[in-house]
Amino acid sequence: MRKVSGFFFSLLIAAALTAQEQPTSAYLESFRKGATHVTEESFQVKLTPADPTYRERIKDSAGNDRYELTITPAGPEGDTKITSWRVQLRDLRHSIYTNVLVGGPGAAQDPKNDLWWLNPNQFGAVPIKTKRIIKVDQFYVVIQVKSMHFTPLDSPYLDTMVAQFGFTNSDPRAGK
Repeated sequence: MRKVSGFFFSLLIAAALTAQEQPTSAYLESFRKGATHVTEESFQVKLTPADPTYRERIKDSAGNDRYELTITPAGPEGDTKITSWRVQLRDLRHSIYTNVLVGGPGAAQDPKNDLWWLNPNQFGAVPIKTKRIIKVDQFYVVIQVKSMHFTPLDSPYLDTMVAQFGFTNSDPRAGK
């Protein structure tokens, strides 16, 4: 009887651990389906309340500024504390497209498609450490939060987030 109860206890522990596992990656295709390629690059960004925003120009394959990556803080309305960061990729040639990291039709209704929102809320649709892969035109944007810190530790307020960004013309999922 003791072996049987130990076996069931082990199964419960394994089930609980499996439920806590985060997906290794999430994939989304932008509404943009053009032919543009980019100059491949990767970089890390450290965001803090003292330095909460980031801007980077992204070049097309001909070396011309084509997109602007912007990271901005978000938090409760009327509050200066940061609870998440939002990533936008703006097309510099078409000002109507303020964020090409948004999915196609129907994607707005599915919160799992908010891969551009770096939200560490434990109840969020996309776990914060998930590698986010977004296909835009003929290139891919890869975003992965590497670390973060809250102040105080048990609060929702971030004082640091480090994220890795990559721009590539090859599907990063192909290397699996």
